[in-house]
Amino acid sequence: MARVLVTGGAGYVGHVLVPRLLDQGYEVIVYDTFWFGDRLPQVPNLTRVKADIRDPAGIAQAAEGADAVINLACISNDTSFALDEKLSTSINLNAFEPMVRACEKAGIKRFINASTSSVYGVSDAPEVFEDNPKVPLTYYNQYKWECEEILAKADPDFEWVTIRPATVCGYSPRCRLDLSVNILTNLAVNKGKITVFGGEQKRPNLHIGDMVDAYLMLLSIDGGKIDRRTYNCGFQNLTIMQIATMVKSTVEQAFPDRAPIEIVVTESDDKRSYHINSDKIQKELGFAPRRTIEDAVRELCEAFKQGQLPNSFDDVSYFNVRALQALAVS
Repeated sequence: MARVLVTGGAGYVGHVLVPRLLDQGYEVIVYDTFWFGDRLPQVPNLTRVKADIRDPAGIAQAAEGADAVINLACISNDTSFALDEKLSTSINLNAFEPMVRACEKAGIKRFINASTSSVYGVSDAPEVFEDNPKVPLTYYNQYKWECEEILAKADPDFEWVTIRPATVCGYSPRCRLDLSVNILTNLAVNKGKITVFGGEQKRPNLHIGDMVDAYLMLLSIDGGKIDRRTYNCGFQNLTIMQIATMVKSTVEQAFPDRAPIEIVVTESDDKRSYHINSDKIQKELGFAPRRTIEDAVRELCEAFKQGQLPNSFDDVSYFNVRALQALAVS
């Protein structure tokens, strides 16, 4: 797996993953629209392809000669469907099957597909396993599930694996401040007050560094262990209120002059709540996350101290929906 094509490689996770791939000696092709900017390294073994995932000919050309694909490209997060529904449908669903077909024809040896643990929607089960019912509550997680089903119908000789990550948190050079832990940290550091919507919903979280470790493992492991399999990938399953309390404590330690940080609770119509079990990926592949939510919060605090996250409420580049609305993407 010497040459890796990363679709959406200039996104939140891609900006941490791609440098790690380069450090490990991979040749990397990033296929991205670069709507959210480009802070990736300028090095000879990184090729940028500025193109749209909805262009199957572009994908076919970029995949030519690549050994593996890590598919991160999508309009990511549930509220992105506040945008034009046709835009999100065309990117998150309609583009997927032509991309898979193009990768099959290009002879890709391994296709790593990023789905989401939010396909489970709301579940009262004590723990949600990979074969639990799928109850998507938004088009985002509905389309992620439909893409999984499309991939299951790929040619039997086409090697693929799907991972369903928990909500990712922590610092990235292309940081997102519209994800639960990151939102709460931004509020605590810069407003001195955390607003919690609801609070009792359970949300699994995963540090961005562990997310990247998982992709690197899936890229390097023997194909017989992962071919045509699906894995949950999460770490701490906590309620929103538990996360808020954790963020409050960690930020107060990093910024003692800003204590005490207030927590305010308000109503929410976001009912997503589930507790994912990630034993399968540990038992079958030996993968276990090593970083905590507190680690993510501390890293974000350090980024704020170093001035790496300026204008954290006003700069639309931190917020997927607002950025795409400002760009008037169609």
